[in-house]
Amino acid sequence: MRSILCLLLLCCSAAFVTAQRSSNVTSKWQTLSGDAPKVIARGGFSGLFPDSSYNAYMLAKQISAADWIAWCDVQLTKDGVGICFPDLKLDNASDIDTSFKNNQSTYLVNGVPQKGWFSVDFNFKDLVNVSLKQGVYSRTPRFDGNIQQILMVQEVASQVKPPGFWLNIQHDSFYIQHNLSMRSFVLSLSRSVIVNYISSPEVNFLRSIASRLNPRVTKRVFRFLGEDDMEPSTNQTYGSLVKNLTFIKTFASGILVPKHYIWPVDSTLYLQPHTSVVLDAHKEGLEIFAADFVNDVPFAYNYSYDPVAEYLSFIDNGEFSVDGVLSDFPLTPSASIDCFSHLGKNDKPQAKLQIISPEGASGDYPGCTNLAYTKAATDGADVLGCPVQMTKDGIPFCLGSINLVDATTVAQSPFSNITTTVPELQIKNGILTINLTWSDIQKLKPAISNRWSKFRLLRNQKARNDGNFTSLADFLTFAKNATSVSGVMINIENAAYLARQGLGVIGAVMDTLSKAGYNNQTAKKVMIQSNDSSVLEEFKKSSYELVYTVDDAIDDIENSTLLEIKTFAKSVIIAKNSVFPTESAFIIDQTNVVQKLQSANLPVYVQLFNNEFVSQAWDYFSDSSVELNNYVGAAIDGVITEYPSTAVRYRRNRCLGFKELPAYMSPVQPGLLLGLMAPQSLPPAEAPNPVLTENDVTEPPLPPVAKINPASDNGSTAAGPNPPPNGQSSLVASILMSSVAILLGMIMVY
Repeated sequence: MRSILCLLLLCCSAAFVTAQRSSNVTSKWQTLSGDAPKVIARGGFSGLFPDSSYNAYMLAKQISAADWIAWCDVQLTKDGVGICFPDLKLDNASDIDTSFKNNQSTYLVNGVPQKGWFSVDFNFKDLVNVSLKQGVYSRTPRFDGNIQQILMVQEVASQVKPPGFWLNIQHDSFYIQHNLSMRSFVLSLSRSVIVNYISSPEVNFLRSIASRLNPRVTKRVFRFLGEDDMEPSTNQTYGSLVKNLTFIKTFASGILVPKHYIWPVDSTLYLQPHTSVVLDAHKEGLEIFAADFVNDVPFAYNYSYDPVAEYLSFIDNGEFSVDGVLSDFPLTPSASIDCFSHLGKNDKPQAKLQIISPEGASGDYPGCTNLAYTKAATDGADVLGCPVQMTKDGIPFCLGSINLVDATTVAQSPFSNITTTVPELQIKNGILTINLTWSDIQKLKPAISNRWSKFRLLRNQKARNDGNFTSLADFLTFAKNATSVSGVMINIENAAYLARQGLGVIGAVMDTLSKAGYNNQTAKKVMIQSNDSSVLEEFKKSSYELVYTVDDAIDDIENSTLLEIKTFAKSVIIAKNSVFPTESAFIIDQTNVVQKLQSANLPVYVQLFNNEFVSQAWDYFSDSSVELNNYVGAAIDGVITEYPSTAVRYRRNRCLGFKELPAYMSPVQPGLLLGLMAPQSLPPAEAPNPVLTENDVTEPPLPPVAKINPASDNGSTAAGPNPPPNGQSSLVASILMSSVAILLGMIMVY
């Protein structure tokens, strides 16, 4: 497996080239030295491969900043051998429990009894056949099948040859109780291995090695644990010690703190004002490093699930910069430092990429509200989208779904008793927009889209019901006045169904566009989007850009299909998997769909991009910027995203202007990670996506708008409205079950 890793990582130059940090002379870092912050890879690239494995260290070496630092949590075996392993107990990140089933022990660790398989109970030779595995259960276990041996500290230094080496000594006092000396090990190691940093949360250990190590070669760093935890040497809490950095300076040259020491987060996952600890440390002449950075664990809502945004708040906030970051995903801080730091909003875009927000910044606010549109425009989105829905009284407005249950608080409103089932729209117990008047809908509150709530990844909960609904007319006025916005995209779905209900959405859109003055101007581009070719046919006489949406993932497209699409559309939207198909969230290939469409002069936009890591393939390392980079590398024309700020920042990153892309900005090669799996760990093969045929894109003409007599309720729906045609009124029992289901869903989310 090591030879395979070297072949894949070192020889695939298009995917992984030697990382070269740019000489950015214009940047003024606010670190203690004035140099760029250091990237410290905790156990290598432990966000993907098993912590402290050869593969993890080698991946970190290939796709991190050139001066990255390898972090090794040192443990001692019974015979005094130092190994790199993330914890005292071996069972969480290795398969030792299967090799030595009856070798559990219980020991006091910092005064607390812990049961498991401890390194102090095994000689190093006992561990030869023990294999490392991923210790974080939310991460993929598919790399566990390879035999990845526990490495001695010397092996990491000699085999990986990292430019910087950091040893973390976490439990010196524990090893002393077992007649093992971490001090002796470190001093002996330093005679043959250059150790750049040694950290420990124990004052006495750092003091014990102070006179024996050259401070110009090895820096001693005091590691802070939780504020209420007790430091064993001084019997003081770490919370009190952080207020006495003058004392820390007597035995250390730096401190390592959990990131919340710098940017506290309240109980609702929102940032509090930053502390003064970075400035205080620098004032004392101490370097300060921040720990606990991971891409795949929820962090403060303020960062909108964007790990680059979090790193930038620690290194490029205009007030201070930490001197280094400890990360499970070293690619992300490497790119944050080299590519995304010190960018200005007026910096020239480095990539030709149109950024479309289909409902505004719907990752931060309820979609299609005034707040979502305002933020998207402020963030720099090129095109704002409006999915048009119709009200009972014929008012077109913007909302992501015809079913109000999906995007509003209607289920908790007086209108909750008018649920409807519409098989044609695959809606069961829904409340359609056409059931209510515009006045009724404005009495509701919008609801933010928590599309990843089953993974407990909720969006901006403080603003989950904020903002006002936007009529199409108001949307067009806003976009017209937003100087940063170059166009609008109006999405029309369910036109045939609406026509049979007596609502002409096509005519309503045309009329509203005309009244808003979009017919006789060229300043703002108008895009009409639909997955129904018959809708686009209705706009063929206009000058608008007609955009055909291919909802399902496809593997190829027939030439005759291309010719047919060109008869009714000027551009195409496809799904992400139509570019990079996946199996079990691993990229397996790259199609030629983009190239085929572009060869027919059809620009290609790809949807839907989100910041939440669960929306991305494993190959993108839980980093939305890495995902965007791959699609830009596939030469797409635009992205459709719920987080336009992430795409706008990506488009301006300076690394795209380098003659040679650094590794952390090089596209990931499809199938690369699959080559690093044992055969038994490969995901099961799935049927390929279908080929798009001419029959798939041909639709019958839209029916004429039916003439339906208005309901006799004078526009009021609260007292018990008539259901729309083709709808089936729910029985009382069904209504009750629906309400219970909604209530249970809310309880599970909150």
